[in-house]
Order: sequence, then structure tokens, then C-alpha cells
Amino acid sequence: MARPAGPGTVRLNPPAWLTAGLRPAPAPIPRAAVLRASVALSTPLAVGLAAGQPAYGALVSMGALSGVIGDTADAYRMRILNIAVPQLFGAVGVTLGTLVFGQGWLTVGVLTLVALVSGMISSIGAVASVSGLLLLLNAVVGAGLPMPDPWWKAPLLLTLGGLFVLLLTLLGWPLRRAAPERAAVAATYRAVAELYEATGTAAYDEKRHAVTASLNQSYDLVLARRARQHGRAPSLVRLLAQLNVVIPLVEAAPAAQLRAQLYGPLPPSVAAAVRELADAVEEGRTGDPVLELPTPERPAEKAVDHALRYAAAVVHKPEPDPYNVDDRLGRPAALRVRARRTSRAVLLSEASWRYGLRLALCVGLAQALVSLIAVPRSYWVALTVTFVMKPDFGSVFSRAVLRALGTAAGLLLAALVLAEVPRGWWDVPVMCVLAALIPAFSAKGYAFQTAAITPVILLLSDTLNQQGFDLVMPRLYDSLIGCGIALIAGYLLWPESWHTRVGDRLADAVADTAAYVARAFAGDPADQSGRLRARRKLYRDLSTVRSEFQRALTEPPPTGPRAAAWWPLVVAVERIVDATTAARIRVDHGAPAPDPAEVGAVERELRELGDGLRGADTLVEVRTELPGDENGVLAPLRQEVRAARAIAGPDLR
Repeated sequence: MARPAGPGTVRLNPPAWLTAGLRPAPAPIPRAAVLRASVALSTPLAVGLAAGQPAYGALVSMGALSGVIGDTADAYRMRILNIAVPQLFGAVGVTLGTLVFGQGWLTVGVLTLVALVSGMISSIGAVASVSGLLLLLNAVVGAGLPMPDPWWKAPLLLTLGGLFVLLLTLLGWPLRRAAPERAAVAATYRAVAELYEATGTAAYDEKRHAVTASLNQSYDLVLARRARQHGRAPSLVRLLAQLNVVIPLVEAAPAAQLRAQLYGPLPPSVAAAVRELADAVEEGRTGDPVLELPTPERPAEKAVDHALRYAAAVVHKPEPDPYNVDDRLGRPAALRVRARRTSRAVLLSEASWRYGLRLALCVGLAQALVSLIAVPRSYWVALTVTFVMKPDFGSVFSRAVLRALGTAAGLLLAALVLAEVPRGWWDVPVMCVLAALIPAFSAKGYAFQTAAITPVILLLSDTLNQQGFDLVMPRLYDSLIGCGIALIAGYLLWPESWHTRVGDRLADAVADTAAYVARAFAGDPADQSGRLRARRKLYRDLSTVRSEFQRALTEPPPTGPRAAAWWPLVVAVERIVDATTAARIRVDHGAPAPDPAEVGAVERELRELGDGLRGADTLVEVRTELPGDENGVLAPLRQEVRAARAIAGPDLR
């Protein structure tokens, strides 16, 4: 038995925010991606060796590596965007880097400007983020490694590598086509089934978060495809209609949760019926639905029963959209309109400029160290800064630490390869193994991804500059220098990085929640679609707030502990939204409507809470009274609002 620590014993356990990224995520290994990466990176090397041009093969493999890293989508059309568009930006980047190779201050200035553009466009979305990353990465590589003449050869070879990954990715498209979108919609139905099974239990909140994430993913996949599809393709109309009718089921879940807390769990036939709908969606089955459901008695039970029968009617009908529910939540704006909005948002956004300037400062310092100071430094310094400073990869501080640790682990493996494996045809089977580790380790976390990518880049770099084992230690030093630049110039010099006012983001969500409460009981039946869109937006925004807080938890003090202190309030706001939805559903199915004065009092308390949270650093408990009918539909909502006010109030400064 372990001896307990005495009162004077000091535990030397590392803090949780430091070790969070070192625990591998419980994600399955993507077998198809593993095979694809292995083939995509090793085949160009083999072709280059066979043709007597190993450097050309290494450049094609570098382009393939970029494609493998960017292949993160599920739907085939999204994968085309995720791979092809970033390759174009990568080609521009390596061209700019090649043209200023060895030009001193000109190199520093060009890469600094590229970093500014890269950082600003990274805020647009996932595809733009990867495009900005490749633009800067390839510019850094082109400015740091000698490329073959003429100037157009390097971008052509890198692009060929990315297109090779795209070709391998699309091999299954003729057979599967809309299968990823259909599987995503079916997965949303199954997540809803698990949510109903969890009603009345402690697992309900976790399952609700899973439903929100699944809905977000499904809408992103289906609507992204609809936005590029001219006309009304029946398969897409059908998928969107099937996805839209799951919304009433999701809305009825909070009422079912309240009912389960009072009267016990729902009958198992409810979750079974939702799972049957999931199977029908995935298999494309139609026909007359058979629903064996108990007779509903209470308003919550009526809401669930009505939503299930409505969903079953839409899922099983052979017509793509029998009840015209395809557009009830709205369609994305035209591409021209969205492009104009995005450009305006990027150019006028303070956050976009701030991140672009931070990245430009760090890359400029790194490249100045490489280009202007007479020490044996390499492009790896700026490369490290680029990876560490990516805004959507997590905390800058934790990424710098994880990058250093991951690089050290990857260099150990690279040292074994460079020391023991002779250059030449042995590189091909070695690359087969190393490339397969990238998607397998990427699913586990940032440090693991870094450990997998490092030996691959070193092996390809050695094929270009023939330095062998001498590459290893300088790259470790360069990585540590790059991490140091990112920590100092990209983190410590920007107070918002380590004095993040986490309350500002949450205050916006609370204000939107107050508006949702007012809209939910406004009494306008014609505004049902508007309420649905408002609720979907609110849940998506709360999901983003939750992600922001989870990211803040990995920051060192004071940000991490402050985010942990605020976390219960995030949960409380989510429960307020659930209670509002449950009350609205109960009213829709027979419960008496609440007094408008009661609704106004709840809205007023929420707006006061939101105003108090703005700009606050600490939480102060506030007792509040919300009188009303204790047997009315708003009683659970008032209870949740009182719980939130007991965590925080307006007098916080």
C-alpha cells in the first residue's frame, strides 16, 4: 500500500493545463487515411528514384504531405475544397519564397507580408485556415531550401503531390457520392436516440452536447453541398428535409428531460423509433412507417409523439420534400454575397488584423534571425513559429510546449532513421511507415501529430540537401528558438493572450438568451421558423463558447484558473436555453401560456446578468427573487435563472 503524503510533503505533479495535451484523445485510427497517406508520400519518392531525380520526388511528397494534413472533411465535395484550394495558395507561397531565396532584408519583408495575409485570411473558415497555413509554410520552405530551376518547377511539383492525394481521395466517389452526408444525418438521428435514452439521468447534458455537435456537422456538410448545387437536386433536398425534421425531436428533448425527472424515464420504444429512422435515412428506405408508441398524456409526451410521427412521415415518404420543410431553417446565401461579406469582415475585423500582425511579427523576427544574423540557423525556426501560432489549433502557450515536446520525440525517431537507414531505395519503405503514422497520430492530439510529421519532413529535407544525421540537433535547437519567439512575441507581448476576458464571450451568449426568451413567448405563431433559426444559432454559439472556454482551460494562470471558475456559469446558461425550449414546447402542446409579466421578469434578469458579465474578471454571487406561478411552465426556467444569478451578478467590478 502506498504511504500517504505527510503534512509537509510537497507534490511535484505538473499542472493540469500543462499535461492536458499530453493525454492521447480516445479517437479511432482512420484506416483509410492511414493507407492513403502511406501511398501518397512513398509513391513519389519511388518514382523520383526510378527516374534518377530523387529531389523531384521529395518535392512531390512534400506537396502530398500538405494534402494529407488538409484532408480532414467527410463529404467528397468538401474534401475537394480542403485539398485543391490550399494547394493553389501553397503554389503561390513557394513561388514567392523561391523568388526571394537568399535576398536578406527582401526575404524578411516578403515573408512578413505573407504572414500578415496568412493570418488575416485564416479567420474566415476551415478551408481558408488551411490555405493560409500552406501559403506561409510553402513560402518559408521556398525561402529556406534551394529549389530546382526554373522558378516554376517547385510549385508545379508541390501541386502535383497535392493533386495525387486528391486523386486517391476521390477513388471512392463514384461508389459513395452522397454517402458521407447521408451517414452524417443518420448519425444525428442516432445521437438524438441516445439523448432520449439519457433523459432523467446525469448523462443528459453530455448527450445534448453530442447532439449539438452532430447537428452542426450535418448542416455544414449538407448546406455546403447545397450552396454549390444549382437547382433542387432530389437527393440533397431529401437529406435537408430529413435533417430539418429532426429539429422538433431535439426541441422536445428538454421537455422530455423535465418529464423524466418528475415521472421516470421515457419508454424504450421512443429511442428505438428514432434509431429505426436513422437506419431508414442511411439505407434510403421508404414506405409506410410502423410506430409502436404509447398513448401520450402529458404535454411533453405529446410533443415527443408529434415530433416522432412528423419525422417518420418525412423520412419514409418517397417524395424528396413532401411537406416543404427543406428550407424552414433557411439556405446559405449566394456565393457572391458570402464572398463579399467575408471580405468585408476580414478587412474590417479587429481580431483579424490583430492575429495577422501577431503572426507577421513572429515570422518577421524568425526570418530575420535566419537571414540577417551570421549563425547556422534554418527555415525550421519560421516553420515552427507558423505551426505554433495557428489560431484554430488551441492555446499558443500550450502549443509551444507541446510542439517542443513533440519535435523532441519526432527527432528521436528521425535520428534512428537517418543514422541507420542508407539513403536511396530504403527511403521508400521507411516513408510508407512514417507517413502512415501521420493520420493515426493526428487523431490523438497536437503533440502526437508533431511527433509524426517531424521525421517525415526531415527525411524529405535530407533528400533535398543531403545533410544526413547532422540535421537532427540543429532542428531541435531551431524548434526551441521558434517556440521561444512564439511565446515572447506572440503571447507575452499581447496582454489579451494571457489576460483573456472570458466573460465578454459569455455575456454575448447571455444577451442572445434573453432575446430568445422574449421571442419564444411573443405569441406570434407565424414566427415559428424565426424561433427555430434563433434557437439553432444560439445553440451553435453556445457550442462555440464552450469550445473557447475549454481552450482557455489549457492556458497557464491566470487565464486557465479563471476559465475554470467561470465554467459553471457556461453550463447554467445552456440549461436556461433548454428550460426555455421545454417551456415553449409544453405550451405548444396544451400547457397554459405564461403571464407576459413573468416572461419580462426573466428576460430582465438575464439582460442584467449579461451586462454585469461584460468586462468582468471575477464572479460575485447575487441573490435574486423571481416571483411567479410555481406550478406554471416557467417554474423550471426561473429556477435555472436563479441558479445562474447565484453564480454571478451585475456588481462584478
